[in-house]
Amino acid sequence: MNKLYILFVFCFLGLGMSLYAQESSARTQPDLQTTEFFDPTKEKEVEPYVFSTDWRLEVGYAQLEEQMYDTTTHFQHGMRVGATIDFNLPHRFSIQTGALATFTYGVNDQHWRSMSQETTQVEVINNHILQLQLTIPVRAYYNIKLWKKLNMFFYAGPQLQIGLTNYDIVENNTSAEVTEWLNQNNIATENHERYLSHELYRTNIQFGLGGGMEWDRYRVQAGYDFGLNNLLRTPVLSQQKLHEWGWMATFAYRL
Repeated sequence: MNKLYILFVFCFLGLGMSLYAQESSARTQPDLQTTEFFDPTKEKEVEPYVFSTDWRLEVGYAQLEEQMYDTTTHFQHGMRVGATIDFNLPHRFSIQTGALATFTYGVNDQHWRSMSQETTQVEVINNHILQLQLTIPVRAYYNIKLWKKLNMFFYAGPQLQIGLTNYDIVENNTSAEVTEWLNQNNIATENHERYLSHELYRTNIQFGLGGGMEWDRYRVQAGYDFGLNNLLRTPVLSQQKLHEWGWMATFAYRL
């Protein structure tokens, strides 16, 4: 009888200790339904895409390059100013368009051989060109986050340039014989508007590549635009073509 009593007491104590251990373990183990814990199989949550737009004011330097493949290359320097809008897309992409005014000035010297029998020196016409264009870009941007609000970006895409005015102030330093020959070949020797005189086409289609850095609301960028179509409307020679390329470096502020 005593042995049965002792056995009963040990069984009771063992059962109590087992229940206490299970309850203590339950208190120390995380609740998988209510507590966040590291799970290598759990997919990282992706922030949902929300459509948004960014408006920017842009100003900076522009250099235009007129390439006449059979004669010379003519550079113009000036500034670009305007406004752009970015349509933000998923995966750090965006599409930018806008309207910018590009104002440039350049000097182009034309050298012609003298027709006088008394001299063989070269005679010169100086062309001072003032140009104003409307630039409409359509570009794809890709942004890379570097640190906090610091981003790096690249862009590519076409842009349309529409010539508003292209005025040529001419200093004619040629002799009467050369001037007569130039006029017979439709080469201007007096001041004229190059679009209105049908020397150039107004529409220039370009394709650009570039990139830059952005900190918070401030953006610095640079790029190059390649002219795709011929701008020369009345060539002196049938094979003459004129393409306008451009380089720019601008500062932009997001509103």
